[in-house]
Amino acid sequence: MDIQLAGKTALVTGSHRGTGRVIAEQLAAEGARVVVHGFAEGEAAATVSDIVNAGGDAVGVAGDITTDEGAKAAYDAAVSGAGPIDILVNNYGVAEAGSWSRSETDDWIDAYEKNVLSAVRMTRLCVGAMKAKHWGRVIMLGTIGSTEPAARMPHYYAAKGALATMTVSLAKELAGTGITVNIVSPGLIRTKEVEERFLAQGYEKGWGTTWDEIEPHVLKTFMNNLTGRVTLPAEVADLVAFVASPRAGALMALNLRIDGGTTALVV
Repeated sequence: MDIQLAGKTALVTGSHRGTGRVIAEQLAAEGARVVVHGFAEGEAAATVSDIVNAGGDAVGVAGDITTDEGAKAAYDAAVSGAGPIDILVNNYGVAEAGSWSRSETDDWIDAYEKNVLSAVRMTRLCVGAMKAKHWGRVIMLGTIGSTEPAARMPHYYAAKGALATMTVSLAKELAGTGITVNIVSPGLIRTKEVEERFLAQGYEKGWGTTWDEIEPHVLKTFMNNLTGRVTLPAEVADLVAFVASPRAGALMALNLRIDGGTTALVV
């Protein structure tokens, strides 16, 4: 299916690495011009190079989007290098360890700054041009923890919960403008870091030495996953790409959970 992203320009925050990088690569593979964002100068270069070598169109930008000045710098560089932004994917976020007893006020503020206000800044910068075109997409990257938060990392889940609430508010604000606003909320994703962490734990527990051996134990111990496997970054990227496309024009104000049925809820 052609999802009609050719001719669209997408900015993916925090896309120099991890799941954000996979999202940027998928958007480029579907024909979009992609702005790859990193925090430091040159941080996005390797991802841009890989996308271009694969036949895609990409430019790199830098800026600390946890500050007003850094967000503006990243946005200005994006528009200068790629033109007006049609699609904003607020991918950047940080899940830092913490608890009710150990996380202090500064930790809660920091979680909100990184996971919520970074997205607020980039959204406010980008939506003006989208309004002028009467077309645009704003996609937040959340977590299933906004639906079923855990006891651990309360500062992180509270921030991501705010991001989900913000999605609905922004959708109402932009009603009738041609801009859609949605949040994609993964569960556990099989990133390189997740694999390495569980392989180390699995070896210690005697579960095995390969991912295929350890994965069933991970699912049984840590999550009630109905598909019997951990979600892949590419699957998250595929969903984001569709939500970003003209084919998804009827999707609005949704929290799209992609977690293999871990949160099997009727809402």
